[in-house]
Amino acid sequence: MEEKGEAHQGHDSLHIAMFPWLAMGHLIPFFHLSKHLAQRGHKISFISTPRNLQRLPKIPQNLSPLINLIPLPFPHIPNLTPHAESSIDTSFSKQQLLKIAIDKLQPAITCFLESSQLDWIIYDFASHWLPSTAAELGIHRCFCGLFNAAVLCLIGPPTVLIGGSDPRTTIEDFLRVPEWIPFESDIVFRSYEITRFNQHSSEYISETPDTVRMGVTIRDSEVVAVRTCVEFEPEWIDLLRDLYQKPLVPIGFLPPCMEDDEDVNDMKWVSIKAWLDEQRLNSVVYVALGTEAVLSQEEVTELALGLEKSKLSFFWVLRDPPESTQKAIDMLPNGFLQGVEGRGMVCTDWAPQVQILSHDSVGGFLTHCGWNSIIEGLAFGRVLMLFPMTTDQGPNARLLQGKGLGIEVTRKEDGMFTSDAVAELLRFAMVDDLGSSLRASAKEAKKLLGDRETNQRCMDEFIQYLVEQKKKE
Repeated sequence: MEEKGEAHQGHDSLHIAMFPWLAMGHLIPFFHLSKHLAQRGHKISFISTPRNLQRLPKIPQNLSPLINLIPLPFPHIPNLTPHAESSIDTSFSKQQLLKIAIDKLQPAITCFLESSQLDWIIYDFASHWLPSTAAELGIHRCFCGLFNAAVLCLIGPPTVLIGGSDPRTTIEDFLRVPEWIPFESDIVFRSYEITRFNQHSSEYISETPDTVRMGVTIRDSEVVAVRTCVEFEPEWIDLLRDLYQKPLVPIGFLPPCMEDDEDVNDMKWVSIKAWLDEQRLNSVVYVALGTEAVLSQEEVTELALGLEKSKLSFFWVLRDPPESTQKAIDMLPNGFLQGVEGRGMVCTDWAPQVQILSHDSVGGFLTHCGWNSIIEGLAFGRVLMLFPMTTDQGPNARLLQGKGLGIEVTRKEDGMFTSDAVAELLRFAMVDDLGSSLRASAKEAKKLLGDRETNQRCMDEFIQYLVEQKKKE
């Protein structure tokens, strides 16, 4: 949905550069934010690599004079798959190589900054060298945190992240609330989440640890923008301000725009819509576990059998594992597709998630709990079935369950789950009488996360801050 928003004119108009992390879950929200800024008359230079820029949605015609895409050649990185420019192109274990690539982009970005007469640059967590480079050139600096405030609090303050003073040194330490959170909380990691992350991320290491990258990025910024709003998590926003010791501005949820997900006449969507049109209102479970986490054979089997046992209609996006010769479709149990024919669809390619979630026949979302997906699900009032896989997803699941906005799958000590647990979760969330309050809460959440006025107010306050800081010069 396009917002008309009043464009700032004359001296109030800013030139803002955007530089997101090399992942679709970061590129798309940064692009979304760019559109909001451009709608109010600000000029945007959106920086990334050629392949990532090609993956962005089309720039709306009315904004094309204000949004310029700035392609930077992707550097050669040994051991990285050819043409891999985003986390979607490579295995989780090789994502550190993308951080090495980010660092090698520093000279090209510096050259662009020197020649572009920028007022502000808005960046992500990985480019820790960028704030100091921008400061030397007299460019204002904003870190845009695409996590919610609760997760950012859990990660910790810059001093802890940079200085190696994090008291959490063992897996057990991460299962407890850290000392800098002064109130009661159940937003913690589970042991299998830490183990899984360590297993998948230790093969390649960049010189600068992720914690240091993020800590330096936050420390050297003038302001931090967070993808949330005060109404959703007031106590966490207050705490984050204290931990960061600098201005913090909630920018709203950047809820999904239909045009961001592909042309509505796209043939793929046409065929998916035809199937969804045949299903009953609120009857379909949309199943999508992100683009980065890869399910094991055992996990695929149990999830498939759980979907079959639930007797519910479902649309499952099961992508082929990156850098693997194994096809996702071959991981399904024998006879599964025949057994669910008519009530279940499996898609092994990209799927238009926003279009699917917006369809009236979809009632629930089995999600890996990435913040993007949570926002998209709740913005359409879909009940969430929480299936966290890695990084921030576990704490996100605990935040949502604590607010009564989702229910997490029951897992064993090692993180494994059974098909019975999956079936029970789906039926509770979608059809059981005991899950009615969960479904009602999801519909209620739509009023906040999908609310145009709340999100527009946050965006207006953010832009006002950017303009006022520029005026102070």
